[in-house]
Amino acid sequence: MTVSERPAVADWANDFDVLDPSFTADPSAVYAELRQTSPLARTERWGGAWLPTRYEDIVTIAYDTERFSSREVGVLPFEGLERQPASPPITSDPPDHTWHRRLILPYFSPRAVDRYEVFTRELCQQLMAAITASGRSHADAAVEYAQQISPRIIAEVIGVPCEDTEMFVEWVRAVLENGPIDPERRLSARQEMLTYFYGLLESRKQQRQEDITSFLLDQEVDGAPLRDGHVVGTITLLLVAGIDTTWSSIGSALLHLATHPEDRARLVAQPELIESAVEEFLRAYGPVTMARIATVDTEIGGRTIHAGDRVLLAFPAANRDPAQFERAEEIIIDRAHNRHVAFGVGVHRCAGSNLARMEMKVALEEWLAALPDFDLDPQGEVTFAGGQVRGPRMLPLRYPVQ
Repeated sequence: MTVSERPAVADWANDFDVLDPSFTADPSAVYAELRQTSPLARTERWGGAWLPTRYEDIVTIAYDTERFSSREVGVLPFEGLERQPASPPITSDPPDHTWHRRLILPYFSPRAVDRYEVFTRELCQQLMAAITASGRSHADAAVEYAQQISPRIIAEVIGVPCEDTEMFVEWVRAVLENGPIDPERRLSARQEMLTYFYGLLESRKQQRQEDITSFLLDQEVDGAPLRDGHVVGTITLLLVAGIDTTWSSIGSALLHLATHPEDRARLVAQPELIESAVEEFLRAYGPVTMARIATVDTEIGGRTIHAGDRVLLAFPAANRDPAQFERAEEIIIDRAHNRHVAFGVGVHRCAGSNLARMEMKVALEEWLAALPDFDLDPQGEVTFAGGQVRGPRMLPLRYPVQ
């Protein structure tokens, strides 16, 4: 049964569906309703899952690595997943997670990320030049801009040719976006990724370069080099986790600015607000939901979660909880205190958050520098992907002819 053929949700508290079109279009409305009526929702769809919607519950589960495992972080289960290699550190639990994460943190420190900013800015300027030089008064900001940035940055980080990014995008969409309706293609895409990255690994064994693949090959644990499977699993994670998440965040931010001219005008006039605006866009439009698997029977919010149950950590729901954030449903681009969890929380907090922030900041700066005046194109339609990562897939904008 395809997503479109599944029955519509009539009872979100007991039968939610993260792929329901109404949820994909406006998940915050569903989260707000559940937070009031059933803060720990349940469904039997897609293999069954729990959905906490309060900040307190989501953060508690994220920190509790003893009772909630990260061995399966996918929001939706897929046939054949057990045949796929792990993707450390996101799919590992303590104590192994500690050294899995420690290995890659130096590569994504603020100082390490700085070396990619010039490349990112030049890329964004090139993309904007292509848009503004076209003579058109409209562009798809998702397809022509946001979705062109993160794949090329990740290619640079991993150390592969820029021309391979179209293949990367196809793989990521097969894994995250289309997997529920085409699980066979999802598995084949995973296999294609593994074949590609094992080939890359053999190449780097012969000749190191300035990339994370070479960096991982030079790391040791207890005096021994990393297993090939560990290196490939980590690189695969960087590809899957680093592309869709960031382009979705950039697209959502541009959608907000297209529909909130007062915020757009303020950022143009006060560019020093860009960093706080990025944090607010991450809070309000954070794209990622992760899963945990209960390891023992436990109680959350007065309901019993059984060992083996899947629990969805909807970080976007936590980020709009009025018990945690003042005026939670408002987007305040100079919000002073913003302890959002868009990148997760606890030991599994996103290791690539500095890179994602840099990409968002530069992408918005360069768009606003080239096109400070824009809004939604009434001739087009904004569409979203949902599930594990929610974000615009088509974002038609219009602007004065340059």
